Amino acid sequence: MENVQTTVTRRTVTRRTAVRGAAVLGAAAATAALLPGTASAAPGTTPPQAPGLPERKLPTSANGWTIEKEANHVSTVWTRQVAGTGLSVDLRIGDVEEILVHLIRRFHYEVEELPDGDLLGWQEIGGLRTALPESNLASGTAVRIRPGASAKGGLFAHQELVLRDILADCQGVVRWGGDDDEVDESLFYLALGPQDRRVNRLADRLRGWAERPGSGAGTPVDVASPDRRTEASTLARTQRAG
Repeated sequence: MENVQTTVTRRTVTRRTAVRGAAVLGAAAATAALLPGTASAAPGTTPPQAPGLPERKLPTSANGWTIEKEANHVSTVWTRQVAGTGLSVDLRIGDVEEILVHLIRRFHYEVEELPDGDLLGWQEIGGLRTALPESNLASGTAVRIRPGASAKGGLFAHQELVLRDILADCQGVVRWGGDDDEVDESLFYLALGPQDRRVNRLADRLRGWAERPGSGAGTPVDVASPDRRTEASTLARTQRAG
């Protein structure tokens, strides 16, 4: 009788111990799942994407920048004043704005004074050809200067000389539609994508000029000097070939 009772007791204790142990382990696992920074996957692995769900990619313009549906509301594109010109334009804020405003100011001061209506920025993608550089307008990374003058030969020789110097200032970050296969002399756009560090470096350089008297847009330069002509001509050949 004693042996039977001892056996039953041991079985009862063992079963209770197992149940209690399982409960403790379950509570510890639940607590760990709630702690911040606790990974649910093994170190160095990425949880698998749910089957049947395609990777979500935002639409981009031809140069790789994200297209914006509108300006001035839940957007990276906002209306910006172009200092010293009385003009405003919808542009992607930040580095892109810094670069394109510099180009616009130099064009206005040195190539041709721009009246209202001769400067356009962001446009809805629905009115643009998505595979062509004009789609860059929809990402706020392009402008049209003198929109009605898109055909080849819209600039006098001395105006193009200055324009080439402005493009050289931009160190290949900006491309002119006049060098494209389908010519559009009114179009200027970023030729590099958002991950290209040359965009940031140029913007920083232009910001530095703005902080130093006698530098930047509005400062007289000799566009006919040998060094500047060589730099501008080299860039023109490179961009025409591209």
